[in-house]
Amino acid sequence: MALSPTAAQRRVIEAADPVTGRLRGPRTQLAALVKRGLAFRHPRPPHDHFLTPAGHRIREAADGPDAVAVPSQAPAVPDAGGVFAARVGGEDAAPGGTGPARLREVRGAWQGLLELRRMTHPDGSTDRPCAWERSHLVRAAALALEAAGHRPAGPDGDDGYRVRATPQPEAVAVHEPDGTALRACAATLERAGWQVGEYTEPRTRARYLLASPRKV
Repeated sequence: MALSPTAAQRRVIEAADPVTGRLRGPRTQLAALVKRGLAFRHPRPPHDHFLTPAGHRIREAADGPDAVAVPSQAPAVPDAGGVFAARVGGEDAAPGGTGPARLREVRGAWQGLLELRRMTHPDGSTDRPCAWERSHLVRAAALALEAAGHRPAGPDGDDGYRVRATPQPEAVAVHEPDGTALRACAATLERAGWQVGEYTEPRTRARYLLASPRKV
């Protein structure tokens, strides 16, 4: 259990962008928030600072207790400990709900994943998947799609993406009945560092994607 941020740090948190969590303030205050695990510094120029999920919770609970639990490390791995779950499509109940709060959570998880890439790749790059993504293929691909604004399928199998495991090592299948939306999913995954190919199911003739994390 860690002490809540100082009054000055709270003012910086409360002034954050309500959707992206982008922070503005003195460098000393931003650095202090990073040290407390309430913010992280984006690895790419202009190196802006953003709230972590813990920082968002403090912003949304201004009348909460004087002490709050904060992580002792930099941005948490998405889906760690059941805190966050990207939508893979077809769930009976959407994890995390919908609306602005869900959007903030997804974007925070994606930024945290980019930071995890930076910290774990020897060259500090963020343009290709890291070891965590290779061991959580479905969740990693789903996070990339949801963070880019693609709509996951509902429980009734309506339009939207569905990410599923495959027998092939280091590969997931992405299904989307709309051809244009399927190609948009492919473009998103490629930008996120995945190798993507489009194929046809022999029985149904439906098109789908096969995506694997890019290694170089």
